[in-house]
Amino acid sequence: MGDPFELRKHRAFPGVSGPVAVCVMDGVGIGRQDASDAVHLARTPNLDALAATAPGLHLAAHGLAVGMPSDDDMGNSEVGHNAIGAGRIFDQGAKLVQHAIQAGSVFEGETGAVWRALTERVRGAGSTMHFLGLLSDGNVHSHIHHLFALLRRCDAEEIRRVRVHVLLDGRDVPETSALDYVDALEELLESIGRGGDRDYRIASGGGRMLVTMDRYEADWSIVERGWQTHVHGQGRGFPNARTAIQTLRDERPGTIDQDLPAFVITEGSEPVGPVRDGDALVLFNFRGDRAIELSRAFEEEAFDAFDRGARPDVAYAGMMEYDGDLQIPNQYLVAPPAIDRTLGEFLARNGERQLAISETQKYGHVTYFWNGNRSGHFDPSLETYVEIPSDTLPFQERPWMKAAEITDRLIAELRSGAYRHARLNYANGDMVGHTGSYEAAIQAVEAVDLQLGRLLPVIAEQAGALIVTADHGNADQMFELDEKTGEPKRDEQGRPRAKTSHTLNPVPCWIYAPGTPLELAQVPDAGLANLAATVLHLMGYEAPDDYRPSLLR
Repeated sequence: MGDPFELRKHRAFPGVSGPVAVCVMDGVGIGRQDASDAVHLARTPNLDALAATAPGLHLAAHGLAVGMPSDDDMGNSEVGHNAIGAGRIFDQGAKLVQHAIQAGSVFEGETGAVWRALTERVRGAGSTMHFLGLLSDGNVHSHIHHLFALLRRCDAEEIRRVRVHVLLDGRDVPETSALDYVDALEELLESIGRGGDRDYRIASGGGRMLVTMDRYEADWSIVERGWQTHVHGQGRGFPNARTAIQTLRDERPGTIDQDLPAFVITEGSEPVGPVRDGDALVLFNFRGDRAIELSRAFEEEAFDAFDRGARPDVAYAGMMEYDGDLQIPNQYLVAPPAIDRTLGEFLARNGERQLAISETQKYGHVTYFWNGNRSGHFDPSLETYVEIPSDTLPFQERPWMKAAEITDRLIAELRSGAYRHARLNYANGDMVGHTGSYEAAIQAVEAVDLQLGRLLPVIAEQAGALIVTADHGNADQMFELDEKTGEPKRDEQGRPRAKTSHTLNPVPCWIYAPGTPLELAQVPDAGLANLAATVLHLMGYEAPDDYRPSLLR
């Protein structure tokens, strides 16, 4: 039997002689080209030149094309980079969790062992079951229906005391929609409580960008704030979550949900739901990047990111495994997608040198997610991973982010002649788009275009190829639109309501290889998963048989 990672030389195309790079313009989709579309309104002479001269097409970057449950589900950076790097479509976290809950496998049989261990612990000790996670139906990091299913199961299994710690979204859903989800949760908790001996309550919360959901160790103080709030019950007290949200909004006019401060629900002067010895806690987020740090805080014995104080003896589990290589967390309810044989691994096993570069906010996307949710290198001697530290200031105040610094380093590395493949992510369109700041989003897209203007001549100079694309849309729709009329929804002052979530729009793809004649193939349902085979094609290789086909003839 032959080497399963052997790459065959392309039967008709020797490949370009220089490096083959993939540029992911995060959050830069193809919108309606109207006043809601920051990509359209931005001055983008380099993207315009690509559109006029390079082969290009639109790619599906949401729904079934990236392994989500349906085409009503927007794409996101995790599933987008998974699809690009894997060359195939795998069922993703949202779909896997939905199926596991519907089938009952979360709770029953061999796969339900973790759930049973948690519930038996709290039932036997008379202690508390805690649920912590992002409270919305954005289906990017979590889904409120998953939480509801877990709560109903607790009730059915006669778990008497439950506490919920809610992280407010306003990023993957409308920017001030938190009360819709809180009210729905409170209604369910109240209905369960009518049984007489159930004590199910919200215990704490806060906006996701200030509380708990940091990623890539960009700002551990966010996780520390969440730890003090959820675990120790330390923070500003309120009688209920609705009052907390309304008060914090009134005190900070214009603040959107993701940026609201932490709060604790109290009775008298005491928190109603700190985490105590003997309790169990489930982090019900299924996506890994913003779940790893909190998981480490609960599980690691030698932990120095912040002072945890007295760490309670708690049984902890994630909704999914967030890092398969580092085995974070130790326990989880649903097995993650088994993504194997990625583009990065194929290239490493065939001796091709690779470069992956981005700033902190998207560094894990071109490494961990690109490599199929795998940490580390396949072959450190052949792979260089470069992280440019991100700013910690609000992104709308620095819409250029670190695009220039990424390009500086990238150009130097490409000119070294050391790499056959490179991949980079410009985070601007997504991270600034999530703020809802319209003018800043336009500047973010312009910042990316400016750097492309520096990169394109270097690709030509090196006789290489550059695929310019995106992982999903965001800045291409900055207003919430009425589904019936298509017109922007407006606030009380008549201003368009900002949209902070991803879009369902396709993304662009241009293939720039000056001096090399290229012709697009007729690929049905072209999506992000077709890019891996396209990279191999440009490098002079045939794609593995089970990869989705190249976009080139």
